[in-house]
Amino acid sequence: MRILIVDKSVIPVFLYGGTERVIWSLGHELTKMGHQVTFLVNENSHCDFASVIHINHELPILEQIKDDYDVVHFNFRPKDIESFKLPYIITVHGNTNSLEEFDINSVFVSQNHAFRYNSDSYVHNGLDWNEYAAPNFDVKRNYYHFLGNAAWRVKNVVGAIDVIKSTKKEKLKVLGGVRFNINMGIRLTFSPRISFSGKVGGEKKYNLLNGSKGLIFPVRWHEPFGLAIIESLYNGCPVFGTPYGSLPELVSEEVGFLSNNKDELSEAILNTEKYSPQRCHEYAKEHFNSKKMAVSYLIKYETVISSQKLNATPPKLKVQSTSKFLDWN
Repeated sequence: MRILIVDKSVIPVFLYGGTERVIWSLGHELTKMGHQVTFLVNENSHCDFASVIHINHELPILEQIKDDYDVVHFNFRPKDIESFKLPYIITVHGNTNSLEEFDINSVFVSQNHAFRYNSDSYVHNGLDWNEYAAPNFDVKRNYYHFLGNAAWRVKNVVGAIDVIKSTKKEKLKVLGGVRFNINMGIRLTFSPRISFSGKVGGEKKYNLLNGSKGLIFPVRWHEPFGLAIIESLYNGCPVFGTPYGSLPELVSEEVGFLSNNKDELSEAILNTEKYSPQRCHEYAKEHFNSKKMAVSYLIKYETVISSQKLNATPPKLKVQSTSKFLDWN
């Protein structure tokens, strides 16, 4: 199959970049399965296993796509997609509170994500774990971590900090944030038990995750998926988060604990020894790998190639939210 994957990003990614990691792993897996993959992405992108075409931002995206592909996989909704002649799907990676209809061939990234937009079309994200160093389970783990864009308030780094401060001696390393953040309402965090690493990648990120006892992830929105969850699990870290969005779907009782109550999460992390780092690692590899994702997407590709639609009706948000933040107490 000749597959074009389209995204307004630069590949490969070195630090932060969720969608970029997913499409890279997807393209690599599809190539290993014998398919011909081309990326249409931003300038400065390169790839050693697939062809790369750079987006010309002076021209409409659809005008840059030749009739050389069996299917086109967009990771955003292009303008005038209704006039596009090739079979296509659109993966929706984020949330919106708008009642505007999505494209009929939309794919969401978790069952909960799809359900909230009145759809049953979804594919879980997966990663190529061969590109990740294997965790060392002999390393002493003596802190917890938060992983995500800490400047984004729905990620609730403040909540993660409060969970740790509610314990007597546990420590937290914030991956993806800084100690002083005026945009967060002048967040000043002076506790010596909280340290900040900013945006990290590569070996530094691996070492930080490999030394962690668990991920503190008290998000206050319906997380569409959460690569931080599966990357942490892969590194042997159980997940302690809120029961919103995809989290109940991704985090089983054997690999984590969910609550929107600070005290309950604080109590749970004091019993981290009940979770096996080896099992967390195996769980991530088994359920959220790039091959499983690629096989699921191939079913979506074959559906649209056969002139069928992925949704019976255009997906649309079921209920608009009246509050920016979900409950946290």
